[in-house]
Amino acid sequence: MPDQALCNIKVLDFTQHVAGPYCTKLMADQGADVIKVERPGTGDLARRLGPYPDDVPHPERSGLFLHLNTNKRSITLDLNTHAGRNIAQKLAAESDVVVESFRPGTMESFGLDYQSLKSVNQNLVMTSISDFGQTGPYRDYRGSDIIFYAMGGEMFSTGLADREPVKLGHNVILYQAGATASVGTMGALFLALDPEDGRAVGQHVDVSIMETQVGSIDRRMTALIAYQYTGEISGREHYGGSGYPNGVFPCEDGYFAIAGGRVYFPRVVKMLGSPESLQDPRWYAPESQSDPELRQEFEQTFLPWILSKSKQQAWEAAQNQRVLSGPLNTIQDLANDPFFNKRGAFSQVDHPQTGPLNQPGRPFIMSETPWTLRRPAPLLGQHNKEVLTELGYETEDIIRLRELGVI
Repeated sequence: MPDQALCNIKVLDFTQHVAGPYCTKLMADQGADVIKVERPGTGDLARRLGPYPDDVPHPERSGLFLHLNTNKRSITLDLNTHAGRNIAQKLAAESDVVVESFRPGTMESFGLDYQSLKSVNQNLVMTSISDFGQTGPYRDYRGSDIIFYAMGGEMFSTGLADREPVKLGHNVILYQAGATASVGTMGALFLALDPEDGRAVGQHVDVSIMETQVGSIDRRMTALIAYQYTGEISGREHYGGSGYPNGVFPCEDGYFAIAGGRVYFPRVVKMLGSPESLQDPRWYAPESQSDPELRQEFEQTFLPWILSKSKQQAWEAAQNQRVLSGPLNTIQDLANDPFFNKRGAFSQVDHPQTGPLNQPGRPFIMSETPWTLRRPAPLLGQHNKEVLTELGYETEDIIRLRELGVI
């Protein structure tokens, strides 16, 4: 099998939780040697977050950590010690990329900021992922996924009109920021490895999680463009405001989501078998999709149809007529889906603390340099001896560092 795309790249990873680890996971899964630096004793925050197999909390069994840290090596370093910072500097000197997600100014306090590391590695690409970026008046403010979603604007229009705004998804913005950071890092690395004039071109990539949210396409682009032209702020719709059928409906074996209102209504009629009761022109008048009496009459035909169908049957019927729709899968449904499994969307990982587990596999397919699972997520400090030996430390040195609490 050919070498993986990033097999010659070394990444020093000072990140934790979701955004940073997802950034480095994307690189590790394509072959990069990612050395994850964790705090002695506690490690990455994600180790203390579920879900856990059998609902038994354990720092080596966090499903979140296991997913985000495949193919990485773990070392522990106390960066508050001179010896710990010295090891980190030596690792950075041999790395192509450093990724960190501390609060702005933290790496500088350790003497590990970009300018300091650049003095020992001119080609270094350093990516900093923070809540609001490395500069500006919000630099030191703290945020979270729900705060970024709210500040980004479109939470204002999410939810029911007569209720408070609601957030969609769980940690979606943090994953999006991680993916953005990975793309930015790869762009900078491409220039560093192949500069046009032959000179070293390392650089600092500054990723603001908040700004990745502001610049996302999640209804925001159309709302911003509409505001530019009309000055109107998008609001939350009343239930059924997008016509019918639109929403989530019960079916024979669960629930089914469908967006078939307004201009797509004729497709829904064909999906239902073109019943005579829905052929009357009144159904196709411009105002019909906002008529509550017609909605109730339509549901007398639609609800018996959807309740008699399984999720798969309803989906096939809807897709045959190009109706936007999909089953509401449980996690078990998704894990057992034969089509996703056939494409390799899941891979079995044998971890020393959990045994074999199915985890999400590659996020994309590369035809010539395929994704491979080289190792499960590491135990805390699992590769201390291995990595330090590569740096030239002797066994006695490593024992001493452990006794001093540096690793």
